[in-house]
Amino acid sequence: MHIMFRLFMVTVFISAACTGFSQNLRTDTVRMDLTRSEKAFLDSNLLLLAQKYNIDAQKALIIQAKLWPNPNLSYGRGPFIPLYDPTSLYPKSNFFYNSENDATISQLILLAGKRNKQIKIAVANAKLSEFQFYDLLRTLKYTLRSDFFNIYFLQQSAKVYQAEINALAQVVHAFAEQQGSGYIAEKEVLRVRAQLYSFQSEYNDLLNQIRGLQTELRLVLQVKPDIYIDPQPDFSSIKNLSPSAYPINTLLDSAYQNRTDLLIARENTNINKLNYDYQKALAVPDLTAYVTWDHQGSYAVNYNGLGVSFDLPVLNRNQGNIKSAKAQIANTVANEKSTEAAVKENIYNALEIAYAQDNLFKNIDPKFSGDFERLVNEVLINYQRRNLGLLDFLDFYDSYKQNVLQVNAIQYNRVQAFEDLNYYTGTNFFN
Repeated sequence: MHIMFRLFMVTVFISAACTGFSQNLRTDTVRMDLTRSEKAFLDSNLLLLAQKYNIDAQKALIIQAKLWPNPNLSYGRGPFIPLYDPTSLYPKSNFFYNSENDATISQLILLAGKRNKQIKIAVANAKLSEFQFYDLLRTLKYTLRSDFFNIYFLQQSAKVYQAEINALAQVVHAFAEQQGSGYIAEKEVLRVRAQLYSFQSEYNDLLNQIRGLQTELRLVLQVKPDIYIDPQPDFSSIKNLSPSAYPINTLLDSAYQNRTDLLIARENTNINKLNYDYQKALAVPDLTAYVTWDHQGSYAVNYNGLGVSFDLPVLNRNQGNIKSAKAQIANTVANEKSTEAAVKENIYNALEIAYAQDNLFKNIDPKFSGDFERLVNEVLINYQRRNLGLLDFLDFYDSYKQNVLQVNAIQYNRVQAFEDLNYYTGTNFFN
């Protein structure tokens, strides 16, 4: 009875130590379901906020593109003489009477629709920034949901490691008490300890993986670094997921309409086409109209005149920029076609994986894991009573661990396959 009590205390101590180690510096644990996580993400993510500011900046450029060029006013006077000359026939001043004065006001007139083309480019760039915002939103949301489920299933695997480490620690402690009695072979003690150290190393690697995902998830949600997020999935919804819920054509149509990377590729093509038109318009010289007044510099005093000026398109007809803009169209059209092909391939592949993962999950016997969990305690007791050999004991524990890890991996891979379909279609078909 005394030995059993000591074994129980050792188990409690190791369990507490493992729990504290997994939490590390995290002083607060927040339980979050997927809905709450997504709301926190939309409300707080700084990358989304920065991209929203970029949209505002691009929309402001539309206002700038609509503005007309400012008129130009010039004034000249000469030759320089004092403003006041006592010998002048005009004792008050000779500012206008005995000197040359001229003034000109001019206005630049954009031809070939340059202003309207600039407005169209600015509008297209603002639209592109909106697509980039939604593409960032799609990517970050995919990261959030993937990390959410991955952390949960890795936590379930970590619990198995904790249980096995605790159980083996009991055996090692019991062996240590009986050391020198001749009842336990030294090689058996070393073998059990080696298995314990192996489990502890694997457990530590698993915790490091969880920590990395926790860091990524905290950054997406913009929560404090001392918070440990404990995901709480809705298994009733997960269980009802089915890849046959939507036909392949529905998934493809949604992707062609909603995939933001495809929309970005299309908009880049549109912007380059608009730029090509604008570069051709720049080959047409703009017109400058002006009104001028000259006091004494012309054939008549107080001469008034109208005039226009423009560049002669002899040497520079914007040939290089036009050729470059045309090449950019071909470049973005090729990228657009490549993106369209990738969209179709992504969806076909993701749907095939979803079917495979769903079938694999449904073929698992629900009683299988329960039977393993029931037997694991019996195996430990039988080994301690020497009714079971060392190799059979270690083999069972390793098989139990592998079984739980595989089941958790199958469940995560199934959920992730549906998340991939949501990501590749640009629509939350599966929630």
